[in-house]
Amino acid sequence: MLILGIDTATDQVSVAIGGFEGVIGSVAIAKGRRHAETLAPAIDFLHRQTGIAPTDIGAVAVDVGPGLFTGLRVGVATAKAMAYALRVPMVGVVSLDLVAFPMRTTSRLIVAAIDARRGELFHAFYRPVPGGVQREGDHLVGSPDDVVAEIVATGEECLVVGDGGRRYAERFEGLSRVLVADQEVAHPSATSLVQLAHAQAVREEFVQPWELEPLYLRKPDAVANWTSRTDEGQA
Repeated sequence: MLILGIDTATDQVSVAIGGFEGVIGSVAIAKGRRHAETLAPAIDFLHRQTGIAPTDIGAVAVDVGPGLFTGLRVGVATAKAMAYALRVPMVGVVSLDLVAFPMRTTSRLIVAAIDARRGELFHAFYRPVPGGVQREGDHLVGSPDDVVAEIVATGEECLVVGDGGRRYAERFEGLSRVLVADQEVAHPSATSLVQLAHAQAVREEFVQPWELEPLYLRKPDAVANWTSRTDEGQA
C-alpha cells in the first residue's frame, strides 16, 4: 500500500509518498505561513517526480497537531478532501510524535517541543524503544519555564528537539545534562509521518475522513483574543 503523507503543523510544509519499501519521495518547503499556497503545488510536484498517480494512493496520512492553527486547518482539510476523492482511509499522527521519532537512536530522554507562539510550547516526553519511541505522559502546552521544570524533575539526561527547543535554546542549554537538537530536525516531517503511518496501516489502524479531528490543545489565537476582549468589555 502506498501512503501519501501531509504535514503542515509548523512553518514548514512537507509531503511524502512511501509504503512497504520505505519513503519513495518527499518535498519540504519553508515559506512562513503560506500553507494554502504551497501545499497543493507540493503534492502535484511529488506525484510528477515519483511517477505515482493519485489513484495509486491507498491511504492518506496527516499530522493532526498540535501546531499552528491555520497550518493544521489547511493540512487536515486537504488530506480529508483527497481521502474522500480517492475513497481511501486515513491515518492521523501527532506532530510531537513526528518530532521525537527521528531521535529514536539516542540514549537520552527525548523532549519534543513545538513553538506554540504566545510564549508557550507544545511538548511531550518520549523514551527510545526498539524501533521507535514511546510517549511518557500527556501532550501538553505550557511556558518554557514549565518545560524546564519538568526536565529538571526527571533528573535524566535529556535531548530537546523541535522548533520550540531551538527558539528557547538558551533556556535549555543552560541546564546540565541537556542537549538541544540541530535545526535540521526542528520540524515534524512527512517522511517520518509516512514511516509511522505505514506501521499503523499494517495493523489496519485506519480512520475514516469524517472521524479524524485535529489536536489543538488550546483555542486558536483569534478566538482567544476575541474572548479576552469580550471579558474586558464586560468588566
